[in-house]
Amino acid sequence: MEFKEQIKQLGDKVVKMKDQIQTEEATKSAFIMPFIQCLGYDVFNPMEVVPEFITDYGAKNIEKVDYAILKEEKPVMIIECKNHSENLDKHYTQIHKYFHLTNARFALLTNGVQYNFFTDLDLSNKMDEKPFFSFDITNPKEQQIKELSKFHKSGFDINTILTSASELKYTNAIKMVLSNEIAKPSPEFVKFFVSRVYEGKATEKVMTQFTELVKRTLDQTFNDIVSDRLMNAINQTKPAKEESQTESQSNETSESKVLTTEDELNGFYIVKSILRTKIDSSRIFYRDSQTYFSIILDDNNRKPICRLWLNSMSKKYLGIFDAEKKETKVEIESLDDIYKYTNELLSTLDNYENDK
Repeated sequence: MEFKEQIKQLGDKVVKMKDQIQTEEATKSAFIMPFIQCLGYDVFNPMEVVPEFITDYGAKNIEKVDYAILKEEKPVMIIECKNHSENLDKHYTQIHKYFHLTNARFALLTNGVQYNFFTDLDLSNKMDEKPFFSFDITNPKEQQIKELSKFHKSGFDINTILTSASELKYTNAIKMVLSNEIAKPSPEFVKFFVSRVYEGKATEKVMTQFTELVKRTLDQTFNDIVSDRLMNAINQTKPAKEESQTESQSNETSESKVLTTEDELNGFYIVKSILRTKIDSSRIFYRDSQTYFSIILDDNNRKPICRLWLNSMSKKYLGIFDAEKKETKVEIESLDDIYKYTNELLSTLDNYENDK
């Protein structure tokens, strides 16, 4: 089973069972140990996962953290667990202390629902006050699962995660700033727009007027973006222009079984963003089938740009077409890998445009 599916299944389990889970130990057994297993570790192998890990052998009062994940017999991540009903914020001091009593580079504070990952980005050997990565397992986003996969045993690399952690720290901070500004625009934020659209002096009355204008405009803009994306997706699902009645009838049964996934739509938007540098995006369409997801030009099946083969549980592929419309499938690890084939996609587009 794919890592993404494992995480989503565990999230569904948490939703169904959490009302029946009453204690911290039950939370560990039902939610957190399965999570560690999702990361590829054998929770029953003390060479990989150590429960009740002793953090400081020299201390008079021995401190123990719930779990430590080992690599080459050394702790690389410590995990402190709480009951699923606990607010994790009030347990920061505890995980902060444990972090400094080990050589682990990462600390995870979790209640089996919320997972907060910490490291020492601000000052070396001093755990940051805020997590660089957080997610709710009952509602994981695609990008969050992608980031979480970096902690999987099969690809765990400290330097890769630290690089990603630095980026996540600032992207999360930017998201928080934007969310706050959208909810309640600050004077500095409003002044930025006033200086670009208003020629007069930014008096108190003008600022008051523009504060409401900025908030309302931001709401409308984001609503329009969401609406456009939804309408785009709906428009792309219209029936294909079949070449014959026989073909239409034969496709009727199979089309009823087709389910366009979020990954396929996101892949479509990536290809669309690449192609729109040369043509109007309204000329780019998709057709879904049971085996692959086809992206075409001018709503014409004879003008395939590429195909996304994402339905396999093991590997994913991007199908690229040459000048003779011969398809070559290349393996991709994530949808972002599509950008690596920008030149090939634009070349395919050029082949059709030059034939006009």
